[in-house]
Amino acid sequence: MVYGAPKVIRIPFKIAHAAMTFVAFVLATTFVISSTAATEESAADAASKRRPNIVLIFCDDLGYADIGCFGAKGYETPNLNKLASEGMKFTDFQVAAAVCSASRAALLTGCYPQRVGILSALGPSDSIGIAKNELLISELLQNLGYKTACFGKWHLGHHEQFLPQQNGFATYFGLPYSNDMWPKHPTAKNAYPPLPLIDGNKTIELNPDQTKLTTWYTEKAVKFIHDCGEKPFFLYVPHNMPHVPLFVSEKFAGKTKRGLFGDVIAEIDWSVGEITKALEATGNVDNTLVIFTSDNGPWLSYGDHAGSTGGFREGKGTVWEGGHRVPMIAKYPGTIQPGTTCDKLASTIDLFPTIAHYCGATIDPSRKIDGVSIQPLLESVEGAKSSHEFFYYYWGNGLEAVRDERFKLHFPHAFRSLTGTPGTDGMPNGYTQAKTELALFDLDADPFEQTNIAADHPEVTARLTAAAESMRSDLGDSLTGKKGTGIRPPDRFTQPKAN
Repeated sequence: MVYGAPKVIRIPFKIAHAAMTFVAFVLATTFVISSTAATEESAADAASKRRPNIVLIFCDDLGYADIGCFGAKGYETPNLNKLASEGMKFTDFQVAAAVCSASRAALLTGCYPQRVGILSALGPSDSIGIAKNELLISELLQNLGYKTACFGKWHLGHHEQFLPQQNGFATYFGLPYSNDMWPKHPTAKNAYPPLPLIDGNKTIELNPDQTKLTTWYTEKAVKFIHDCGEKPFFLYVPHNMPHVPLFVSEKFAGKTKRGLFGDVIAEIDWSVGEITKALEATGNVDNTLVIFTSDNGPWLSYGDHAGSTGGFREGKGTVWEGGHRVPMIAKYPGTIQPGTTCDKLASTIDLFPTIAHYCGATIDPSRKIDGVSIQPLLESVEGAKSSHEFFYYYWGNGLEAVRDERFKLHFPHAFRSLTGTPGTDGMPNGYTQAKTELALFDLDADPFEQTNIAADHPEVTARLTAAAESMRSDLGDSLTGKKGTGIRPPDRFTQPKAN
């Protein structure tokens, strides 16, 4: 068959124009819908990929039972109670040392303080500080593009080379060490030089009005949150309070039935509320991990100016539970189930790897840390166990106790015990020297460490002793004369060269 030329069909102009217009409309509409969907998808992706903010509030000498949701009496802590109702309480949360500087070194490095060479409470006469080659949470997050700020007590070295702005914090305001290290110390008057208030690296005032400290830190924290914009941030608020001497602003003076101590805690609770409001006002609540805890237990010799352990034995300056077990609350909407409680063993040394996990940071495996991420505990993962098979209690260089999730073994050691009458009105009293023999306690049945069951459980004693011997090889033990091989020394102050 032979085909001829195709037949031409002529379409009137108006019909053709209408058809083309319709096609163009369909194509344009499709493009707009696709483009809008793509925009929404990319915005969602961006939001999901944005790293979370971190707010870490660290009190000084706050005891286990010093806030309402952990059993406080005589005052209310509504903001902290609300934080707990929206997050998780930890009831077996341990510091790595029951003294200021060592506890802070552990918190910020994820290491036992013996590993990084910070063992006590550094003062104005000390020439050491946190080593420059130690990696702090602040440096880890600053390297990821976080805005970082510290408002409060530093206590990892007061010389400029050790201050926060040389350790990953872009902004710093606060005291370089404890607030009692000044000429008005209650038992050592004029033994200390004037107390510096530092802004950045500069001392801006000596012997500042301590009634304003909590308010100053809070106001600066709130402003920092508002100024961060869309950038992720790490806000560290290490309060000076309720370390003695106690000070409170006029707005909270006389507001509780627990005297000055209760007033101080009420102001700390207010501070938590103001920070929470700032997160809400800036739309950051859902993308912020908030952690509230303390550096060690209460300084019991100060009596009515000291907090409560809630019945746990002894307090600050000892390896008994009253010195090491502190309140901890964590809130992270959408990740931590509201109103939950965790009774598993966890520690401040675990916060470094936990924050690294949530922020997508990689920790160099060649540089040993002692903490383990508690992400499974925070997220209530079924079957999640303690982050530690064993946990070690040092005082200075001495390994005085070791525990697993249930049992705690004390090695023979001396300790200060509150066996006398505690002090009043800011003056200490009540400590005597005591000793313990080898003693094993079942913390599930006897959390207050009253009944020594070592003779009844020789296999547990042997297992914990073997774990301690392994740690002695790593971090040493002055009680047995063992030298550790895993210790990294602190840095020493170096006098700047003259121009």
